[in-house]
Amino acid sequence: MTFQATNPATGAVLETFEETAPEELAGFWSAPTARRATGAAAVAERADRLRAAARILRERKDAYARTMALEMGKPTGARRGRGREVRLGVRLLRAVREAFLADEPHPTEASRSYVRFEALGPVFAIMPWNFPFWQVFRFAAPALVAGNAGILKHAPNVPRCALEIESVFRDAGFPDGLFRAVFLSNAAAGGVIADARVRAVTLTESDRAGSQVAEQTGGT
Repeated sequence: MTFQATNPATGAVLETFEETAPEELAGFWSAPTARRATGAAAVAERADRLRAAARILRERKDAYARTMALEMGKPTGARRGRGREVRLGVRLLRAVREAFLADEPHPTEASRSYVRFEALGPVFAIMPWNFPFWQVFRFAAPALVAGNAGILKHAPNVPRCALEIESVFRDAGFPDGLFRAVFLSNAAAGGVIADARVRAVTLTESDRAGSQVAEQTGGT
């Protein structure tokens, strides 16, 4: 199976990508997660990397705005604000603070009681085409700062956007493979959801897709 990026204004095929091979996907499971790097220092380091990602986004905003325009027709004119969607991502990445994940003390009869936020593991994200950058960062920022890995199955018409987002996190200093864009058929995506190593699924899609994911995850 192949995935094509097609200019909606002209119908021209921009790029073609092969489906992510099973052996390629298997390599993701060896990617490092924050289970081995707990504590405030590790959270602070990940928050710093998100701020580095914000700087990269800002520097490349015009290039990313053009990628969105070519793949899904996002307006780039001055009236709509060139790169506005990217700027929203910059704001979000800058806003993440390690204090969000600080232990929360709670009074009990014990000498010390608190709630601690820990990494779950790989998070599988199924994202839509209409906000190809913003929707991804809404899931990725909290997931990564908490120490989780991310697997992105983006809408099939925005494959270059998916790869550009992957490169943002890699260039910001996150371990190689911790955030991965994959190209999968719906059947292959179902296999990822069913994999016990995937600890959470997040989706912004159609009612039908949501029902299918809910049915599958509800039975595990």
